[in-house]
Formats: sequence, C-alpha cells, structure tokens
Amino acid sequence: MELRYMGFDQALGTRAYRFDCIVAGQPVTRHIVSVEMRLFLEHRVGIQDGPALCARKLSAGLETEPQPTQDIHELTNDDMLAFTGERAAAEARKAESRRSIPNRRKQEPTPSSSPWRR
Repeated sequence: MELRYMGFDQALGTRAYRFDCIVAGQPVTRHIVSVEMRLFLEHRVGIQDGPALCARKLSAGLETEPQPTQDIHELTNDDMLAFTGERAAAEARKAESRRSIPNRRKQEPTPSSSPWRR
C-alpha cells in the first residue's frame, strides 16, 4: 500500500488533506483527513507537519481496516497529544545522549625539542 499526498483544501478553520491510496491490482482510492487549524496552535505543532501526521493516521487506520466504511478521517486532539508526547520523548533522549558524552580534556602542549624554542 502506498499513500500519495495530493494537497489540501481549507475552509474556515479546518484543513482537509487529500491522499490517494495505491494498492497493486486495485483501483486508486481517495481519502481525506481533516484537522482543525486551532489544534496546530494549541499543541505548538508546525503546519508543515500536517501532511505527515495525517498520512500516519490514515496509514494506521487502513492497516486495521483495509476497506474503510468512509473515506473521510479526522486528526483529533488525542492524535496531536500522542505526536507531541513522542516528540518530547525524542528530544529528551537526544539531550540525554549529549550529556553522556564525556568532555574532552584539553591537552597540554608538549615541550618542543627544538633548540630555538625555550
């Protein structure tokens, strides 16, 4: 299964992301994932993350239900909370890995064996 992002439409405070689902040997199906724009602001998630978040939600939904009863899905507050939680955990792991690297000691210059320098 391949999801192909086809763009978005926005009306009032809702953005609808369009995806085509391509499965070998089957006709292409169109799916729409809508999200309220206020959720991006409330959770401090960049709008540029919208397509990836929607694709992840859609992919998970299609794996559990290959023939969905509807082609319209919604990115919810819970989805945003899960994303921000994962993002915070990844940042904490990154910060921890930086802390675990030992500091390099400054090497002292070795005395030169040249007779010109004393």
